[in-house]
Order: sequence, then C-alpha cells, then structure tokens
Amino acid sequence: QVQLVESGGDLVQAGGSLRLSCIISGTIRMIHEMGWYLQAPGKQRQAVASISIGGTTTYADSVKGRFSISRDTAEAEKRLYLQMNSLKPEDAGVYYCKVNARRGMYDARADYWGRGTQVTVAT
Repeated sequence: QVQLVESGGDLVQAGGSLRLSCIISGTIRMIHEMGWYLQAPGKQRQAVASISIGGTTTYADSVKGRFSISRDTAEAEKRLYLQMNSLKPEDAGVYYCKVNARRGMYDARADYWGRGTQVTVAT
C-alpha cells in the first residue's frame, strides 16, 4: 500500500512563506513523477508544480519565480517539498501531493494522492 501524508499548511500573511512536505511510504518500485496540486474553494484541483523522474521541474504560470519543488528519494521514506514564497491570497486552498508510480516491475503506473494540507493566506 502506498501512503502520502502532507504537512506544513498554515495561516500566513500575504507576502509570507511556507514549506509544504509530503512523506511517501509503502512499496514502490519506481516513481515516475511527483507533484503538488491546489484545490481552491469552489474550483477544480489544478497542478501547481511537478518534478519528473529525471529531475525536470514544471510550474504553473501563476507560481513561477515564487514556488520551488524539490524531492528526497534516497531514503526508503521518500519526501516531496514545496517551498512557497511571496504568498498571495489566490494561493490559498488545500494542497495535495501526488505521485505517479509503479509498485512492482510488471505493475501499471498509477496515481497516488495524499489527503491534503490547508493553506490560508490573510491579507
């Protein structure tokens, strides 16, 4: 079983910073992509940042230059991070961690999600 647990969400003033973490545990043969998604109130979940198996990062236009995604996959318990700077009210919502991974050598790739962490940005 693959489990993802996010943390780091908080109430922060506009212009402030937060660092989100995601701990990924369980049996995983290979992680192909890791990413962060935001679900703002009344809106659909959307991609914020992702990092590929090769280390290529991708960001939504709205967060470029302010957010930075990184990972630590060296340990058995893998971690994904999102450093968020210069936060704006429109960055608020629930942030979800997702990995696209293969559990066994012959298993199909699948998406695994965490339960999210709440970010609130006060003006």
